[in-house]
Amino acid sequence: MSFWHVFLYEIKHFSKSKAKLISFLLFVFACIYSIYNGFSLQQKQEYAIMQVEKEQNTEIAKVLGWFDQGQRGPKGRSNIDITKPFWSFRYLPLYTVKKPSLLLPLGVGQAEQYGYYKKITDWSSTYDNDMVAEIANPEGLVNGNLDFSFLIIFLLPILFIIFTYNINGLEQDFRFEKLISIQSGSLYKWVFARLCFYVFLLLCTVLFFILTVSLINSGLTSLLPETLGLVLLVISYIFLFSSLFYIIIITSNGSSAIAFKMISLWLLLCVIIPGSVHQNISMQHPVNYMTDYLDVNRKEAYEVFKLPMDTLYQRLLTIHPNLNNTLHAKSSQINPTIIRHTVSAIINDMNKNAIKMIEEQNEAKNTLIKSTYWFNPVSFFQNRWNRLTSTDYDSYKQYRLDVQDAIDQKIELLVFACWNNTQVDKMIYQEYLKALNPHLQ
Repeated sequence: MSFWHVFLYEIKHFSKSKAKLISFLLFVFACIYSIYNGFSLQQKQEYAIMQVEKEQNTEIAKVLGWFDQGQRGPKGRSNIDITKPFWSFRYLPLYTVKKPSLLLPLGVGQAEQYGYYKKITDWSSTYDNDMVAEIANPEGLVNGNLDFSFLIIFLLPILFIIFTYNINGLEQDFRFEKLISIQSGSLYKWVFARLCFYVFLLLCTVLFFILTVSLINSGLTSLLPETLGLVLLVISYIFLFSSLFYIIIITSNGSSAIAFKMISLWLLLCVIIPGSVHQNISMQHPVNYMTDYLDVNRKEAYEVFKLPMDTLYQRLLTIHPNLNNTLHAKSSQINPTIIRHTVSAIINDMNKNAIKMIEEQNEAKNTLIKSTYWFNPVSFFQNRWNRLTSTDYDSYKQYRLDVQDAIDQKIELLVFACWNNTQVDKMIYQEYLKALNPHLQ
């Protein structure tokens, strides 16, 4: 029998096997459900970001209205004067957002664990409560938030086992494998042809979902650049397991032995090795409860306000040396009000130093994880998948960097405006807006 005869035979065999058909349909249904959840999460985030931008525009219009009407702030709040930098920046809305990837429905990753929009104030940091949530993706699975990437990485190999465990095993159980070998000419080619059908079936199924989501989110006109990366990743992953399963099939005797070895291989690659690596890394790098950061925000921050004005003055000059050229620096006296209004720059600098230690520890942990990829391929495929859907650790690290840049820029503008005794009017306020919100230009 030729390759195509065996391939076509396996199609008939698959269509008549109720167990395999039901398993396949359940897998397809789970894929559809997971992608639906992914689209729901994407739309939820897009809607929330749209509402944030709408709220931002409303706040801006309100402040501009004050300038037009000659008001110095909201009615009944005589202590507020938006012509002063301290108050104008208090009423200058600044948000940093992480827009969901167009491939988010294919891989939720850590999208439910981290915040995706942040209002920037003088006291903001990249580890505020609204930046890191308590829920993680495995907990989301319990609540019904099934992840498409989880299905492909962990459950697709099990489906593959259901499809292929009795190839050559059933023939050996009934003692007619030699007859098959004589009829097909080569037992290895016969097994290969049958296995190819299931590889083709799974590839077509998974690629259909990937291409469909990509086309829907890119406007049905072109594929997203990251789509090719996902396609190659899926092909590599399925070929990895199909190659290992092929070796098991041709070197084992009977369906039970094949099934046992396949399941053992799946447990080894998908559970035991990733679990052992995670446990070992957790021992070397325990969970960071951000105690250094909390000390900065609680104890050390309060201590800053107790420092003498000249000490705060010198610390501000150390953080921003160019303040030496401002009007306040050239004055012979220290203005306590200006120092109090700009002390947030000192707290921000302390936060950054504490956060730097946390990020270095996280980076050391991630570097150690990457060093295990050569014997821990499943973690590699999972992390690579999340990177392509922009839901991995590095994607949210970049978002935190963007938040920190926005904090630094806003505080720097505030400090220099205060130290130069800037009188804020509508034009200057709009310049601040454009500097901090380029998309408003």
